[in-house]
Amino acid sequence: MSTTKPKVEQKNNTTTKNEREKRSIIAEFRKKIEKKTKQSKTWAVALRIVWIFMMMLWVAAVLYACQFLVAVIMIYVLKLDKDILNSALVQTVYSAIIYILCLVITIFVPWKIAKDKTTRDELGLRGLPTWTDILLAPIGFIVFMLVAVFMVSLMTVLLPGIDWSQEQNVGFNSLISGGDFLLAFISLVVIAPVAEEVIFRGWLYGKLRAKIPAIPAMIVVSLLFGIVHGQWNVGVTVFVMSIAMCTMREITGTIWGGILIHMLKNGIAFYMLFVNPAMIQ
Repeated sequence: MSTTKPKVEQKNNTTTKNEREKRSIIAEFRKKIEKKTKQSKTWAVALRIVWIFMMMLWVAAVLYACQFLVAVIMIYVLKLDKDILNSALVQTVYSAIIYILCLVITIFVPWKIAKDKTTRDELGLRGLPTWTDILLAPIGFIVFMLVAVFMVSLMTVLLPGIDWSQEQNVGFNSLISGGDFLLAFISLVVIAPVAEEVIFRGWLYGKLRAKIPAIPAMIVVSLLFGIVHGQWNVGVTVFVMSIAMCTMREITGTIWGGILIHMLKNGIAFYMLFVNPAMIQ
């Protein structure tokens, strides 16, 4: 008994020493960067641009990596056949797992590695939805839709070679039973808006807004949000929607209004795609 304890203590001491060394290296690196930024405005601007790009790259990489990882597990590890993969239940579970992984990795990995702690204020999750959030959300939604229709019409003229009527792939190919419709509704109208708002208008916008003005932060977040949707017509629409939701956050200080706008948009899309598809034919 007496011979094992010193080894454990020695191992713990070694681990602690290594952690201290890593922290000192990171701290020293930060000091050098801060010194250079104080000495040169050009260096400060260049560093800020690189930092913004890295923030965008981090969020995009996490999103695509999580999608790829979960897809590989379902197809090659669990070996689910095509019919099961296309079922509403599996699609809902697939989406939920991806969003949970994205939230955990996006928020907690920088917190753990770089000691970049994220607060509820940064996420825009302070308190519960207020009447201001509830009343402003429909107004923000109407403004966003009007601007989005104008922008898509304008882009149709400027870029006629792009299919601006392309249908968005939302992952639910066939809904048969009432349970299928309920699962799709939960995934598209509840889970997706909440998770995406926490990631984009919450974590990413909160981090950017702490270091750059509102308008550049809005543009960066909205540009990335449009890109990750992967379609020109959808990208333009959600870019405008993101600008509206970022504006809501600036007005209210939270992302609750943005979540409500997102839910309204996805709810109407759900109705038009699955409940009454004749509206878009």
